[in-house]
Amino acid sequence: MSSLQRPGDPAGTSPTVLGALPTPDAQAVLEPGVPVDVRLTLGVLQRGHADPTVQSRPDGVWLCHRQPDPDDPTAPALPVTVLVRPAPSPLVPGPVHVMAWGPGADAAIRSAPALLGLPDDGWPVFDDLLTSQRHGSAGWSRALPSSVVRVRRTHPGLRLPATGRLVDQLFTVVLEQKVTHDQARAGWRWLVRTFGEPAPDPAPAGMLMAPRAEAVRLIPSWQWHAGWVQPGQSRAMVQVAARAQTLDRHGRTAGSHRVDAAAELGRVLQAVPGIGAWTVAEALQRTHGSADLVAVGDYHLAHHVGEALTGRRTDDAGMLALLRPWVGHRQRVVRLIGLSGFRPARFGPRLTPADHRGR
Repeated sequence: MSSLQRPGDPAGTSPTVLGALPTPDAQAVLEPGVPVDVRLTLGVLQRGHADPTVQSRPDGVWLCHRQPDPDDPTAPALPVTVLVRPAPSPLVPGPVHVMAWGPGADAAIRSAPALLGLPDDGWPVFDDLLTSQRHGSAGWSRALPSSVVRVRRTHPGLRLPATGRLVDQLFTVVLEQKVTHDQARAGWRWLVRTFGEPAPDPAPAGMLMAPRAEAVRLIPSWQWHAGWVQPGQSRAMVQVAARAQTLDRHGRTAGSHRVDAAAELGRVLQAVPGIGAWTVAEALQRTHGSADLVAVGDYHLAHHVGEALTGRRTDDAGMLALLRPWVGHRQRVVRLIGLSGFRPARFGPRLTPADHRGR
């Protein structure tokens, strides 16, 4: 699947491969044997175009973070800057070049297949289900619209990423609880730019690592207010930060792309004050490649799924009923709906930002 290279390898200094970049501390060329759309797959990790921690650029997708060791749950997460260069085409199998700099480079390379969703063996099963639907096999209680099925054919490189970095992802998702898109993105940028740490070179200008949990735990209430973070969000952030070691341990031992393990981990997370089913689903979809968790309690998602599948709006219970034939793959269906271009009708007032800075 891959070839691992270290400084001093002939390919490690090839200007045709690396351009003007310094030689990576570790790198790999992944040959997954299936299409991998790097930008589409990793795009769900980028929180807006100005995210300081993840950026899709012309030369590939850059990520700056502290990398857990996938083979040693007790090892500390170490700083790393990662560049993932896509294959020539996202539609057919091809080489994906992953480069890493910093103390966490080796661990990042060993984590690269999971990051790109390659251990997920559910896509062939899902594709077989789509084929059964298309051929009208017996036993189908509800079929997906042709527009959604078509997305799978036109985006064969879609994967479900698994970063393995549970606490970082919980921080991003908590800042998205019950606020507008713009408010969530602004809160994340504020947090990283104010309390984050420099990433190893050659991180692009402006890119940083997210703050450590201890730094988040110690943020005073007045600074949360100044950052336009709502009181409920800041309390949940502190709760996550205070339990970071325990949560990290649970996250590392759960493994990636396992529906049963993600469900159990979700139950553990919901014991944390301020963490509910929506936050769990949004986080584990990204940290563990959960193919089945659906974000209930979302401001728009149930309406979107209902209209896409039946032409009518629905609530969370109705959405889950519609997705029941796809248990084990419900998040795959939701992702395809999101990529289908379908836009639900809008009714009523939009959610407006709540500014708590003067309170």
